[in-house]
Amino acid sequence: MQQGEKGTKVETESDDDIKPENIKVERFSLRRKKAEEWGSRSENSSLLHSLTSKQNSLWIEAGAVIVIAAILIFIMPALLTEFRLNLLGRFLALAIAALGIDLIWGYTGMLSLGHGVLFALGGYALAMHLKLQIPPDSSIQLPEFMSLYGVTELPWVWQPFYSFGFSVAALILIPSVVAALLGYLVFRNRIRGVYFSILTQAATIVFFNFFNGQQQLINGTNGLTDFKTLFGAEVNAPKTQLVFYSITVLLLGGAYALCRWLTSGRFGRLLMAIRDDESRVRFSGYNPTGFKVLVFAISAALAGISGAIFTLQTGIISPKAMDIAFSIEMVIWVAVGGRASLVGAIVGAVVVNYAKSLLSEQLPEVWLFFQGALFLIVVMVLPNGLVGWLRYQAIEQIREFFGFRKQVATYPRLEEDPEVRQEREKIGTGE
Repeated sequence: MQQGEKGTKVETESDDDIKPENIKVERFSLRRKKAEEWGSRSENSSLLHSLTSKQNSLWIEAGAVIVIAAILIFIMPALLTEFRLNLLGRFLALAIAALGIDLIWGYTGMLSLGHGVLFALGGYALAMHLKLQIPPDSSIQLPEFMSLYGVTELPWVWQPFYSFGFSVAALILIPSVVAALLGYLVFRNRIRGVYFSILTQAATIVFFNFFNGQQQLINGTNGLTDFKTLFGAEVNAPKTQLVFYSITVLLLGGAYALCRWLTSGRFGRLLMAIRDDESRVRFSGYNPTGFKVLVFAISAALAGISGAIFTLQTGIISPKAMDIAFSIEMVIWVAVGGRASLVGAIVGAVVVNYAKSLLSEQLPEVWLFFQGALFLIVVMVLPNGLVGWLRYQAIEQIREFFGFRKQVATYPRLEEDPEVRQEREKIGTGE
């Protein structure tokens, strides 16, 4: 306190307030506050930059998918013969099933060796509708194979398949329900790993033997074939097959978008967490059973759709699609293309089946040896598949092949990062 001009007392800073240590504390507080404000702005800026980059990447990816779909629909029919185009359509249909396998195996870590059953269930659901497209003037209003076995009345199981809407719903729901029931019984008891694979194989054997023994109901080993019409159009006509091919491309694009959406968000991160350490996920408060059942059912639905449009383009569905060998082939597609890579699953399905087609035409006895060798090569040399190799190893290996020095990501490269420079400038100017 100091004495004023008229004898009043004026409040002034005490001697304690102007001590050097108090001044230092005040300056430190101001600097910390300023740093926190700058840090907040920097964090928000980084977050905004990250969101913008992610959004731009999604737009670029969506544009690439649309361009590829347009090329497949409008350009490939002009370049390929009718036979080759039909083959491509079949391979693209199989790629939808490969996406489902990748979803459950690549992202969730559950190796299913029974997806052939789910594929065949979808094919049978649509094939039953096609077999009921009988002309009104026909003498027998039954699928032709039933009369061979003495059946005089359409079984009740077939009755709902007169409806196309019911058939479409069935080819999605029947495989999903079967997978959900099997998955719930398995995952509820915390069965995983190789035991899950063995159980799916056991289910495959059960379905295979059941469908083989149903001659009167679904023509047994011979399966359902010789489809005539769909909505009045001849199924085997070139124009109709071209429509089926275009629908296949669109469905594949839709399946890719669905899987991309599922795997890019929180759901996808949970699936990968279950794959990497399921016990830790449980410890974090999540119940993996529900997520595993859901992803198994979605994967089964994709397999059912794949089986249905594959049946449209091949004109046959039989219990052979439930064979264990076919289910293992599905796994090989994904392994060759690259696990946990949606693009890899599609590429693997197309490449492996195209190679199978070529070898089957030229050297049919070699295919099985080639298939086994291909799987071994991928496991030992390309653990990330073709797409993984292209993403992470191809450039460096090509550089080394031509004698260039191997690039090493070290700290000096961080110094050249524009964001790091910008942050340093801000720190220097005290913003």
